[in-house]
Formats: sequence, C-alpha cells, structure tokens
Amino acid sequence: MKINIYYGGRGLMDDPSLFVINKMQEVLEELNVTVERFMLGEMKNNITTLPQTLKSADGIILATTVEWYGIGGYLQTFLDACWLYGDKEKISNIYMCPIVMSTTYGERDAKLDLAVAWEILGGKPCSGICGYIPDTAMLENNKSYIGIIEKKAENMYRTINQKVPSFPASNQAVNKTVAINKNINLTPQESEQLSQYAADESYVQTQKEDIRELASYFKGMLDRDENEDEKLAEAFRAHFKPQPGSKVSYKIMIEGKKTPLCININQKELECDFRDQEEGEVLISTDMDTLMEITQGRMTFQRAFMSAGNMKVKGDFKLLRMLDQLFVFMEE
Repeated sequence: MKINIYYGGRGLMDDPSLFVINKMQEVLEELNVTVERFMLGEMKNNITTLPQTLKSADGIILATTVEWYGIGGYLQTFLDACWLYGDKEKISNIYMCPIVMSTTYGERDAKLDLAVAWEILGGKPCSGICGYIPDTAMLENNKSYIGIIEKKAENMYRTINQKVPSFPASNQAVNKTVAINKNINLTPQESEQLSQYAADESYVQTQKEDIRELASYFKGMLDRDENEDEKLAEAFRAHFKPQPGSKVSYKIMIEGKKTPLCININQKELECDFRDQEEGEVLISTDMDTLMEITQGRMTFQRAFMSAGNMKVKGDFKLLRMLDQLFVFMEE
C-alpha cells in the first residue's frame, strides 16, 4: 500500500498540521505502508506536474493549516492541477483523508472544502481530522489528542485495505451533469505531457514569446492591409476625370476583404473609400490583383470584364464602361 501526503502549509516549526501528519506517517509506516510526502511550498514551480504522482497511490492525505482564511494557495493550485491534468479514472479509486489544523477560525469549513473538492474530482473520501490548535504544545503534551491522530491513521489504513465502499455523493452527480470540464478531452498520457509543459517555465516563456511574435505579425498584416486599401483609394482619387452630368455609384467587392470599395460620383464631386454601403448602381466583384493591374495602367475595366472570370458585374453595363472614362489610369 502507498499513501502520498500533500502538505500545503508554510512549513513552520510550530505548525500543528505538521505534527499531525508526522504522527500519522509514523503509524502508517509501522503498518508497512509506503509513505511519500510532498511539501507544496517547496515545489511551487512544479505543482502542475504533481497529479502524475497520484498514479502510484492507493490513498492520499491533503493537509494544511488555516492561518487566515481557507486552505491556502498551494493546496488550491494542486487541486486545480488535478482537475485540469489528473487522470480522473485513477483518482476515482483513491481515498483521501483531509487534515486541517487552525490557529484561527475556519478549520471545519476548510476540511469540508477539501472533502467536497476530492468528491467532485471523483475520488473517495475518508474521515479526516480538524481542530483549533493555537499552540502545538497542546498536541505534544496531550495523550488523548495523540490517540485520536493514531486512531485516524489506523482507520485510514483499514478503509483503504478493505476498500470500504461509500454511498455516492450528490456533488459527484451534479459534476457529471453540469460541472463539465470545458477543456479538450485528453488521454491521461496527453494530460501528463501537458502538465509537464505547464510546469516548464522556459517552455511557457517560449510559448509567450511565440504568441507575441504572432500577434505582431498579424498586426503588421492588418496594418499592411489598411495601407494597401488607402493606396488603392488614393489611386482612384488621383486619376479621377469628371464627366459632365455624371452621377453614379459603384460598389466594388474585393476577394479577401470584408469591406467593399465604394465610389460615389456627383458631377465633379468624388467619394472613394472602403466602407459599408448598402446600395450601388453597379456592383462589381473582382480580386485585388485585377484592380492593381487596372490602377497601374496595364488593363481597363472593360477588358477585365471581358477576360474569363476576372470580373463580375451586376447592374447597368453602360455605367461599367463609363469607369474607364471617369478614371484614366492608362497613359496616352
């Protein structure tokens, strides 16, 4: 039999929880149980990898000391890692004994929090220990308290050895129906690998740098797109040749762009920019390469329309032909 102890306190000399788990470890080892202890405060950079250590355990002890409020950050981080990366099938067969000593108020609530958390993870609960111990000497000099601790260790051994069954808890049922883990379904091997990556600071920093580079790259692409749009609109403005009596609107849809190029002409007045516009007397659909060919004077609108598939037009075709008169890109 193997039992892991996960201690989430600060490790102070007079920590009452340390006294309790030391005494329980003595009793368990006398019963030929292999006990391995994990001091979470000393392993804070690797806590996300610790769910891997559950694989060889038949039971665990979650221990902490309430010095202010709740179970503390280290133990909470460990439980979070179990939720994200732990092998739930393995956890479902592991018994957990909560140990919570308090130097202030809240040991009962913290003990209940640990029990509920483990049940939501799918694990099996054991009867734990909690108490208000402002001074560790209260434990060291009280044989009755020491007897309680030893008895709890023996009960935990029997519970695991005999695989004592327990009634299903409602929080387990609720977890199956509403508390769905929204992460991608991973195999235990993939979860283990992911937890290793999450704990590798250099890997995490590399990923963050890659994300920054990608963000910069796509921002650059966006900036280039905006510059390209403005240059295209400016080309139309620069080559505008007003025609007497002309009053027309064009809407040019360009492949790969969400916003169309809208051209509105009223005599000598020209509006030309990329914006959302519902109506257009002539609706043109084309690609950027074709428009660049036109604005650089290597092709006309009429010729682009006549080419196979380069440009599609909906509306009055006379107005399409007028584009080559309104915007003269080819040098004479």
